[in-house]
Amino acid sequence: MSDTRPADPRQSNRTLLVKLVVVVVVMFGFGFMLVPFYDQLCKLTGLRDIDNSDRVENSQVDRARTVRLEFDANVHKLPWAFRPLAPVLSVHPGEVAQVVYEIENRTERPMTGQAIPSYGPQSAAAYFKKLDCFCFAKQSFGPHEKRQMPVVFVVDPKLPGDVNTISLSYTFFEVEGN
Repeated sequence: MSDTRPADPRQSNRTLLVKLVVVVVVMFGFGFMLVPFYDQLCKLTGLRDIDNSDRVENSQVDRARTVRLEFDANVHKLPWAFRPLAPVLSVHPGEVAQVVYEIENRTERPMTGQAIPSYGPQSAAAYFKKLDCFCFAKQSFGPHEKRQMPVVFVVDPKLPGDVNTISLSYTFFEVEGN
């Protein structure tokens, strides 16, 4: 005949408490040891500290090569002034660069337009990667509003070696709505 008496609830609670304390201590220890473990893993695999930006250099930048960029601005039947602030820029393929365009609505009424880019040579378009551009959306301007708008881009390091100059031309067209 087996003993079917219920276990002492105080003893069960103490046992459960000890188990929970052990789990908490083990979890804390694991979290505490994660940083040195990660450091050793980085040393072993050759990974670097990417948070330390003064030591990290973008290995995608081709510093041995420079590409001349020429910027142009046009308007199609719009009474706007539109120009790049720097019409020429030299960049290393792979580096992030920026050019700023200035746009002014010279009318007494609000207008909306959108810029369409074109490239020379046309094959360069595949290697000119825009990260941020006013051409991605319609641009609404109030009467006589003037604005400076950036284009942030990267010239792909895979740009063919015989392409030394890229021309980027934007043409603003009037569009409906805001």
